[in-house]
Amino acid sequence: MIKESLTGLNKAAILLMCLGEEATARVFQELSDKEVKELSKTMATIDHVPDKVKESVFSQYRQSQEQLSGHFFRGNEFAKKAIRATNEGERTEVLLEQYVSDTESRSLETISMMNPNMVADLLEKEHPQMVALVLSTQKSEHASKILTLLPEDMQSDVVYRIANLEKVSVGILDDIEDALQREIGKSTETEVKEVGGIDKVIDLLSSLNPNLNGEILNALEETDGKLAEQIRRKIFSFENLIALDGNSLQMILREINNESLALALKTASHELKEKLFDNMSTRAADMIRDDLEALGPVRLSEVEAMQQSIVKIAMKLEEEGKFLLGDNEKHVLV
Repeated sequence: MIKESLTGLNKAAILLMCLGEEATARVFQELSDKEVKELSKTMATIDHVPDKVKESVFSQYRQSQEQLSGHFFRGNEFAKKAIRATNEGERTEVLLEQYVSDTESRSLETISMMNPNMVADLLEKEHPQMVALVLSTQKSEHASKILTLLPEDMQSDVVYRIANLEKVSVGILDDIEDALQREIGKSTETEVKEVGGIDKVIDLLSSLNPNLNGEILNALEETDGKLAEQIRRKIFSFENLIALDGNSLQMILREINNESLALALKTASHELKEKLFDNMSTRAADMIRDDLEALGPVRLSEVEAMQQSIVKIAMKLEEEGKFLLGDNEKHVLV
């Protein structure tokens, strides 16, 4: 039923419903997911539009067209897309980071300006969930410094909680801001934003010393082995072995038997296979090629499990200081 007093959302829903499904679908393509969700929920409450209401909505729409003629833009999104479209690699990333930094205020700005030691002292007695939330709002470099200063038995728990964070309500951030004001006597502004998640953990761990990185992942594996595996896959995948030099690959190959390597190579790229073959004896390479040809159908899960076992070997060797791993892009471990 339609009420006499209509909100802007009601009017938009009525207008689109009267225009028909095809027109509405085209409009939805231009809206955000949130806008589509709100409009569709409103449409679901409407089962009849009186002619008088329809005429009023269309009349107001025509008036708005005349008063607001011209072009409308989502300025913030337009600017971001324009910067990304420059497609100049590192320069594009720097420009985008500068734009976001200048135009979008970040949550818990007070923490971002504090010395890591002070932040760690402030957080070490807090619940790990609170600590995870705070670190999720910070730049990875700053957050990683704070993380290393927290008690060792707290670090993996915090990383686990960051990985499982997604969205935070205004109320929670406001509560944290209030607590910060009481503790350090400074006022800040907050905004709702998405925080946490596995990508945040990847950035954070990639800023750490490899030894600490490995220790945290090993401890996390005891809490949630599946999550630890997801993080390892993102930090360094089996295909990333192709980026290693010959000496590094030979060290890894010495830890793997032929049967295991053949299984892991079942779904590997031609380039990776050839690079590995180039770093073993001709006889060994021929044997593994024969094993691959003789290998019948196997479960993908078995292949991936073996690939991850080899990745773990590579990461263990890195922790021992034998070489450095990286994906040639963002997550280089130093």
